[in-house]
Amino acid sequence: MRIALDAMGGDAAPRATVEGAVTAARELGLSVLLVGDRARIEPELARHRTIGLDLELRHATHVVAMDEAPTAALRKPDSSMAAALSAVRDGEAGAFVSAGNTGAGMVLGAHLLGRTPGVERPAIAVLVPSPRGHTILLDAGANVDCRPIHLAQFAVMGDAYARAVRQIAAPRVGLLSNGLEDSKGNALVRAAAPMLRQLPINFVGYVEGRELSSGGVDVVVCDGFVGNLVLKSIEGFGQLVGDRLRAMFEHGLRSRLAYLLLRRHVASLRRELDPRETGGALLLGLNGIVVKAHGSSDGHAIRNALAVAAGLAGSGVTDQVALGLAATVGLEPSPGDAVQTPRARRFWNALRDRLRRDRATDSVDGVEPVTLAPSATPIDPPVAAPAASRPETLGAAAPPPTDRSPALGSAGERDGAEPAPSDADPPHGPAEPDHDKAPR
Repeated sequence: MRIALDAMGGDAAPRATVEGAVTAARELGLSVLLVGDRARIEPELARHRTIGLDLELRHATHVVAMDEAPTAALRKPDSSMAAALSAVRDGEAGAFVSAGNTGAGMVLGAHLLGRTPGVERPAIAVLVPSPRGHTILLDAGANVDCRPIHLAQFAVMGDAYARAVRQIAAPRVGLLSNGLEDSKGNALVRAAAPMLRQLPINFVGYVEGRELSSGGVDVVVCDGFVGNLVLKSIEGFGQLVGDRLRAMFEHGLRSRLAYLLLRRHVASLRRELDPRETGGALLLGLNGIVVKAHGSSDGHAIRNALAVAAGLAGSGVTDQVALGLAATVGLEPSPGDAVQTPRARRFWNALRDRLRRDRATDSVDGVEPVTLAPSATPIDPPVAAPAASRPETLGAAAPPPTDRSPALGSAGERDGAEPAPSDADPPHGPAEPDHDKAPR
């Protein structure tokens, strides 16, 4: 399996990317396509023994800087990131890895590979260690500003990912908030909760940050701003634990003897807490495997990111998630389709309209609108049955009305047109994908 690597992406590129590629080719037997500035990459390759390794270098003129706006990447068709993604699109590589600009990777990925039908914005899915294995956190940094419908789509993608990758029959999906009560959360969280209750997934309601590592849920949904803060906090705490363990076992003869007895367990704990061991996270919602590595990745982290990409490319997870998402929302399965279909748009528009009708009913009855205080009783009970036995979904039950408010869908959305990949309207102003708030 050949992996296309953005050799110019990351704070330590191209030294770290070349080192990681050489190590992955030598230790894992991977075939790596290095894409970037030949004049800068060749001297780094000369520092390593590469005879017999399946490494290929492809020149790319431009580099997408970490501080560039995501849409600026579209004006650099010969950048290392665009050329590597094009290799995946053309079938020359099975997956793409980059430690560069997260927003640019999302925009270029949507432009060159296409989005999964039913998805407006891709999201970074991170696996957080828990007693039950891992909890899926998304979005972990691809979208700083989101609308409620985006969180609903993240929930559906997370549900499909948990079914396809972790083989969980009915994943428990929670919405990250600052408390469990219905009155908690900011405006975005309170507006998204009723939408998630309408979906045929096992939505368990609000969850707090502790549930990420307790194993109480399988999927935790949030916007990319909050998700990235959570991820960085977890990484920082993991580093603190590692430092404290090191200091504890270096203090005195008895501590050193204890370390000799526990070193295997300590080494396992360190690996679990070290973000370099994770390597990278999958960008869900694209028609291809795109793995985002930490911006500060060293050679070891790049090596592991390539290993993650190779494993995902061989698993068929993209098609499985697309099929699972299609089954959840009642769409025709078409994992190879690069454009969100009109039927997909009708489903999400029907969800908006049904929620709007519920709000109007609550107003007539004198009940506070659900956007301010979501009802404790689900509007539609979540369905936890397997995809094959799912009941009729909103896509078929609620056709789109003819009078749509601008707040519930733009003209392009009503007509089934392709939305701009990075300029969707958030609830509090214009949004752009996160420039550099990737898992670092």
